[in-house]
Amino acid sequence: MDKTTRPLAVIAAFAASLAIGLVVTMWLVGGFRGATAPAAIGGPFRLTDQAGQVVTEKSLQGRPSLVFFGFTHCPDVCPTALFEMSEVLRAMGPDADKVNAYFISVDPERDTAAAMKDYLSSFDPHLKGLTGSPEEIAKVLSAYRVYAKKVPLKDGDYTMDHTALIYLMDRKGNFVRPFDLKRKPEEAAADLKRYL
Repeated sequence: MDKTTRPLAVIAAFAASLAIGLVVTMWLVGGFRGATAPAAIGGPFRLTDQAGQVVTEKSLQGRPSLVFFGFTHCPDVCPTALFEMSEVLRAMGPDADKVNAYFISVDPERDTAAAMKDYLSSFDPHLKGLTGSPEEIAKVLSAYRVYAKKVPLKDGDYTMDHTALIYLMDRKGNFVRPFDLKRKPEEAAADLKRYL
C-alpha cells in the first residue's frame, strides 16, 4: 500500500466501523423491527461475583441495573467506562445503594473472581464483577447480544474485541436502552434515579 492510498484505507476502515456500530446499536434497541416491538435483550444466566457470590438474572429484579461487558486486560475502553460508571454512582449519593452495577467479563480464561476483585478495587465499591465458565459466559453474551472475539497479538498474547455499551435494565430486569455516560455524572445520575 503506497503513501497516497494508506490514508484512504484508514478513513474507509473508520467509516466501516462507524456503520457497524450504528447497525449493532439499532439491532440492540430493536430499531429494525418497528417501534412497538421491545428488544429481546437479557435472559437467564448464572455467574459468580468477585466475592464468590452467585448472581443470576433474578438478582437484577427490584432495582434498576447498569450492565457493562468487558475484561480486566482491556487497555482503554473498559477502565474508562468503569470510571464513568463510578462517577455516576458517586453522584447518586445514598441512592447508589438502590442500583445494581455489573461488569461482566468477556474473557473467562483470565478473569477469575480473584482477578475481578483486584481489578475493581480501583473503582466504586458498588460495582460487581461477574465471571464464570466459558459456557456460562457464552450464554450471557448470547442473551445480551454481545459481540466478543479473541484477537491474537504479535507477542503471543491476546486481547478481546467486544461490544462496549452500557445496558440499562429496569426494576423488572427488562432492557430499557443503552445508557449514555457521555454527559455530566450528575445528569446521568438524575436520569438513572427516574428508574428507582
